[in-house]
Amino acid sequence: MEAPIHLNTAGAGLPADVVSRSMCHYLQQEAQRGAYETELAHAEILEHGVYQSIAQLIGAQASDIALFDSATRAWHGLLRLCRFGPADRVWVTPYEYAGNLIALINWQRQYGFQLEVIPLDPHGDIDLAWMRRHLDDAVALISVVHVPSGCGTVSPLHEIATLVAGRRCWFVVDACQSVGQIPIDIRSLGCDVLTAAGRKFLRGPRGTAFAYLSPRFRAAVPPDFCDLHVAQVQGLHGYQVAPHSARIYELAERNMAAVVGLHAAVQYHLGRDTRNAEAVFAQLMQGLAKVPDTRLIAPGTRQQGIISFQHRKRPAGEIVDRLRARGFNSWVMTGHHTPILMEALGVDTAVRLSVHYYNSSEQIEQLLRVIPEVLA
Repeated sequence: MEAPIHLNTAGAGLPADVVSRSMCHYLQQEAQRGAYETELAHAEILEHGVYQSIAQLIGAQASDIALFDSATRAWHGLLRLCRFGPADRVWVTPYEYAGNLIALINWQRQYGFQLEVIPLDPHGDIDLAWMRRHLDDAVALISVVHVPSGCGTVSPLHEIATLVAGRRCWFVVDACQSVGQIPIDIRSLGCDVLTAAGRKFLRGPRGTAFAYLSPRFRAAVPPDFCDLHVAQVQGLHGYQVAPHSARIYELAERNMAAVVGLHAAVQYHLGRDTRNAEAVFAQLMQGLAKVPDTRLIAPGTRQQGIISFQHRKRPAGEIVDRLRARGFNSWVMTGHHTPILMEALGVDTAVRLSVHYYNSSEQIEQLLRVIPEVLA
């Protein structure tokens, strides 16, 4: 059976062969040699290599990196440690992910802070002028999704970083849909927390994620629990923690085969030329814009990687099913996953297509030839 053309990297990318091989090899070794013995044999990767490769990927230090089993768990687990008060203001953008909003709503009920939405300008971009006018020391947290899951709008992180430099607020970036397709350099970005999933544009295994934690954040927001990989208990009277790195926010137990797979994915990505993805995405956008009776969900002046569309006659689920039957993977984008934006746009569901460097111009041509048949 011929493999489908994968246009759902925003859900999960196709793992590179080296990722699958490294994980299978690790699991085989566990079965033959024992789990702890295999972990010991791969200690260089598990204790050092994976952190160094991720740090290289985003321009950080290895001591700034912590591993998690999902980006959502990383985002929630880290920000719940922050303490807010009734006088604080927390900012999100209309592109905020629903899972993050659930946590913020719960914390708002607990702490009583004001939860505010940064408006968009007429082009659909984050209104930097509004931020400049309203930013003061009452703003305790600014949460920005680099690229939302429902459309390819790219948020201006560097411009926001310039605005918040020197302020008391935490600048937090959800980079789940950008790491692996948009270069990120923490040294010029200046955020306090950045979270990302391994399974999307990095092409790593599901159940892997990482977070960057700035030294400023780590100094001010200690974990409420340290596991045995970093803590040594001293009787009933205390414990000592070492090393003093972002790993203090991790748990000791994890899927070691998945961590090895994540390391392989990052190493593979570091050696790739991804520039063709932009041209393929532009081809897809331009082609879809010419399809009659379709509406592109594409606010903002810069788009990358992800495009969603609605058709006047065909529901999104039916279109996705028809595309799958013709050998194309796509996905139904549900509006409530990006609720602030999609409610304002009146979008309940749409067809989401997402491309990566493994997609070719020929594949997009095939899709655009099939689309009229699917929509007929």
